[in-house]
Amino acid sequence: MCASSWRASARRYSGPRPRSTPRSYATKSTSGAKSSRRRASSASDRPTSRGPVKLPVVSQPDAGRSVDRRSILISAVTLLFAPLAVASRSRARSVGKPTATALAQIFERAAALDPLKTVIVAHNGATLAERGYRGTSLSAPTNIKSVSKAVISALVGIAIAKGLLEGTEQKIAPLLRNELPAKPDPRLARITIGHLLSMQAGLQRTSGVNYGRWVSSGNWVRTALAWPFVDDPGGQMLYSTGSTHLLSAILTRVSGRSTLQLARDWLGPLEDFSIAAWERDPQGIYIGGNQMAMSTRSLLAFGELYRNGGRTAAGKPLISPEWIELSWTIRTHSRFTGDGYGYGWFHRRVGEHAVHYAYGYGGQMLYIVPSLALSVVMTSDDKHPAGRSGYRNQLHRLLEEIVGVVDAYSAYSSGRVGQAVMRTTCSSAAPRAWSAAPIYRAFPIP
Repeated sequence: MCASSWRASARRYSGPRPRSTPRSYATKSTSGAKSSRRRASSASDRPTSRGPVKLPVVSQPDAGRSVDRRSILISAVTLLFAPLAVASRSRARSVGKPTATALAQIFERAAALDPLKTVIVAHNGATLAERGYRGTSLSAPTNIKSVSKAVISALVGIAIAKGLLEGTEQKIAPLLRNELPAKPDPRLARITIGHLLSMQAGLQRTSGVNYGRWVSSGNWVRTALAWPFVDDPGGQMLYSTGSTHLLSAILTRVSGRSTLQLARDWLGPLEDFSIAAWERDPQGIYIGGNQMAMSTRSLLAFGELYRNGGRTAAGKPLISPEWIELSWTIRTHSRFTGDGYGYGWFHRRVGEHAVHYAYGYGGQMLYIVPSLALSVVMTSDDKHPAGRSGYRNQLHRLLEEIVGVVDAYSAYSSGRVGQAVMRTTCSSAAPRAWSAAPIYRAFPIP
């Protein structure tokens, strides 16, 4: 990883300030029946940790070498990518061969990350490269953990567009009146849909060390609402699965259908999208923002929906572009990483590019880079933490290398040759050998 790229990615993303909810998200809500009861198996989202796994770092060219040697290096890389520029102008099918080769080398080095299970990279809706490590299939369901919070956010946006919810400023207490404590804290009346989406409800977190106690309770919705306030609504970010579970309960209440039924109905037209399994609480409400099984390909399809402004590849609108903009608007920041957070999506920068991403425990990642028309999915072993072990940062670095390759192609296509050459040299180290037989395919860039 080149030093300039690392410094750029370490800067806090300072996006636009939150804007008021558009009028199109201010329709009247309706009520619905409760969902059926079914007991779900409880599972802690904080298993035992282990030490960090180090991603081999790509060596950087020595800045102290002579200008002549650097010129030779730049010339060599320019010659390597010269056919790419020519092919781009002629629209030949071989356009992406250098890009696919570079991604293959990155994937080789990434094999050193033991928890990593799959990686898939798509550009402009076409798959550039994909790989399953240690025999993992990209079509097999895996627990995407808190990446499912982005799915809950999408369902809330659709519910608002359909008039089932009034908007992000709607208070939640009337919607969950039967679940409120006997003597509720007055601040419960101030919590809005938007507060739950942005993790600013003010209630004590149900995630982390509190997760096991929360899912061991007899009623997860009532327990989440009864927990003490540690901040006022709209205050600091308190990342909590309890907040998104309240949203799942609200969606069930106002629609009269389960959240799984809503997802399959509202997102069903999206090709390749499928929820294979999803756990429920003791009252039968599907867990809002955790314990959802999807395949890598299905997660990519969901990410592409957001990258395409809420439309399927066939052009069918499923999510309003306004809602995507609202979801990607920074409203608070994580106290753990400093990254921005909107409605179910985190935000950071890789060089000059804004990156929107959904993150799940263990290293489940969905990245969207709109400026490069890029979508990247990574799935990992969900039994070990990715945050405090440093593994999450290694996945961010892996994304940086992928972005560097795609950005280099974009630079050559637009004539920014020198800039692309310097970025490409950051990923020029020879790949390491890996022991397990891969499932790997490379595709030409469109």
